[in-house]
Amino acid sequence: MGILRDRIAVESADVEAKVPLAVPTWQHEPMSTPDTTTGILFTDQYQLTMAQTYFRKGLHERPAQFDYTFRSYPDYGTHQAGYCIFAGLDPLLEWMETAHFGPDEIELLAGQRTSTGTPRFDVDFLDWLADSGHFGGIEVRAVAEGRVVHPLAPLAIVTGPLAMGQILETALLNRLNYPTLIATKASRVHESGRGRPVLEFGMRRGPAEGANSGSRAALIGGADFSSNVGVSHAVGVDPKGTHAHSLVQAFMALGGGELEAFRAFAESYPDDCILLVDTINTLKSGVPNAITVFGELRAAGHQPGGIRLDSGDLAYLSIQAAKQLNDAGFEDVSIVLSSNLDELAMWQIIGQIEEEAPRYGVDPQALIGRLSYGVGTRLITSRGHAALDGVCKLVAIEDKGRWVPAIKVSDSPGKIPTPGLKQVWRVKDSRGYSTADVIATAEEPPPGNGDLVLHHPNREGVQRTMRAADVAGVESLLEPVFRDRKRLGSPTIAEMRERRRADVELLDPGVRRLVNPHVYHVSLTQQMKDLQRRLVAEARSKQPPAQ
Repeated sequence: MGILRDRIAVESADVEAKVPLAVPTWQHEPMSTPDTTTGILFTDQYQLTMAQTYFRKGLHERPAQFDYTFRSYPDYGTHQAGYCIFAGLDPLLEWMETAHFGPDEIELLAGQRTSTGTPRFDVDFLDWLADSGHFGGIEVRAVAEGRVVHPLAPLAIVTGPLAMGQILETALLNRLNYPTLIATKASRVHESGRGRPVLEFGMRRGPAEGANSGSRAALIGGADFSSNVGVSHAVGVDPKGTHAHSLVQAFMALGGGELEAFRAFAESYPDDCILLVDTINTLKSGVPNAITVFGELRAAGHQPGGIRLDSGDLAYLSIQAAKQLNDAGFEDVSIVLSSNLDELAMWQIIGQIEEEAPRYGVDPQALIGRLSYGVGTRLITSRGHAALDGVCKLVAIEDKGRWVPAIKVSDSPGKIPTPGLKQVWRVKDSRGYSTADVIATAEEPPPGNGDLVLHHPNREGVQRTMRAADVAGVESLLEPVFRDRKRLGSPTIAEMRERRRADVELLDPGVRRLVNPHVYHVSLTQQMKDLQRRLVAEARSKQPPAQ
């Protein structure tokens, strides 16, 4: 760092001599390295300016704790979520293993200038970043990825040096908020599909490379397969896909037709042949031509796969297509539905089939049992609720060998965090259902040894008492997942899917409703509520009187 220190000193003296105080905002030539946008600089500028402020005041290595929570469930307008699925944790921890301030990052920061032309970051601070700018001193406790989670209860707790905990905040929020949003949507889609296969194919409408994160989260949340080839291979799931309208269009443009296109596809994939039947006319051309090809496949000893419907009234068309397929002896082939599907559209399609199919002599339950769903845009974009309001807030800092709780007082009660060191318990009721996530102070014993007085985290006066006899089980939700710059395990997609399945089954059916779900309780113990009240009162008492 000696050469860098000398160079900065010379440049600073030159700037001070030549640049007037009223210069515009600093401009520079673009500079980048392979990791500029994905490494440790994947953070907000204010995290770095705060870190330098901590450094100047000698607070940068002071142990601190940050809690990651989200404030409310997704509300899609016409329907609402009553739970979320936690996702994105393992990729975040993998990034933390290697992210650090190397020579390239230090040089970029050294080149930043203030509005007066002076270096924005001091040499001593940059020296410290070069030596200690990594996550080796950070420990993380978190809810296991794939589990059901709820607002206001900490999903991840970060403990370590204040400055590096601060710098981590942006990357943590970026890597946890969006995947949790998509995993939640995927779980609702899975529920609406009544367990039938769901294919995620939103890659083309996803947020650039963020679509990879979305595809992975969808697989955790309930999608059985993805069309995203890279992610599917990375997580060990077989990628899936059918064909597009362009296949039929190409054959038509070259003087052939739909039947020729179907035959060509069947020749390439005789044992995985699913045909898109709505390029010309679904019921008068597409399905009859598919039936012709299916007959040829069966005669050659192959099992036809199915058809895909991608436009029109999907419920009606699936009924009529099923009737044609049944009459031709293909009751066992699948019918894949796509085209702007989400959980509400699937729920409505199934309801229409149950009402309408008997009119045409089609067994509605048999038809529902052969459906599969291709869900794209509305899943990968979380249509109706595009961002999870996750936050990562400082809740405690060490002072003279003891932890001091930290509080933020806001005019919006929903933004007041739960302060101090803590633990989170999931309580099951006498029916065996999960009934509450309880936030307690670090020293409190697990619930269940007596009656529980539980308080709403941010609504004063809202409380309930849970009798000890009504507590059938208690589970600690937070577990160590990162220490000494290493992940403490890396779960498989199958393991995360199983966590989701098991947790969702333990939710009250009312909480799982698609529209106006029942409220799941996230509560503070009496001791935690007393701490929150005391800190809020103390903070407000120090405010100057209103003018």
